[in-house]
Amino acid sequence: MQLPVMDSAGREVSQVELPADIFEAKINVGLMHQAFVRQMANARQGSHSTLSRSEIRATGAKWYRQKGSGRARHGAQSAPIFVGGGLAHGPKPRDYTKKMPKKMRRGAIRSTLSALVRDDQLVIVDKLDIDAPKTRAMRELIETLVGEQSALLVVTSEQKAVRKSVSNLPNAHSIVVNYLNIRDLLKYDRVIMSLDALAVVTSIWGMGA
Repeated sequence: MQLPVMDSAGREVSQVELPADIFEAKINVGLMHQAFVRQMANARQGSHSTLSRSEIRATGAKWYRQKGSGRARHGAQSAPIFVGGGLAHGPKPRDYTKKMPKKMRRGAIRSTLSALVRDDQLVIVDKLDIDAPKTRAMRELIETLVGEQSALLVVTSEQKAVRKSVSNLPNAHSIVVNYLNIRDLLKYDRVIMSLDALAVVTSIWGMGA
């Protein structure tokens, strides 16, 4: 499959042949969903903690007499039904980590990239290099390529100025190509990828990698 290559002015300058094993893979929505759930679960700290009635620091004396008050009998103010009491079946620290085989994770990335190409959400540019970080210049570049849509810029680790320029834009985000993930690829309306980043994608997620 061929895709047009744009320059910083939004003009088509050439065509690029996309690897079929990455960008024309079978789109497995279930696999993509599983990878997304895994990523979101692994991002959870699991440090939440509440106190049960046995952990509440309160007097152990009987609250009021057993009979004669007309109220239900209670032995402690730490019961869950009272304000300041313990929480019944509350959350405790736990590990939310989910495992997923490497082949399935790689398959999910290929499915996502193929879906982006199918839906015309992938934009290939010849280069994204700028001399120094400049938010205004990066905003104008993104607006030229995708208009008012939100955008994810896929860059290489050497393009630090581009990443700094995007960091202050509310409707855009940048990611190093080595760390492509389901959440970021699906979060934005368009994905802008340089030719240098495309070469890294081919080397990492190609069938021969």
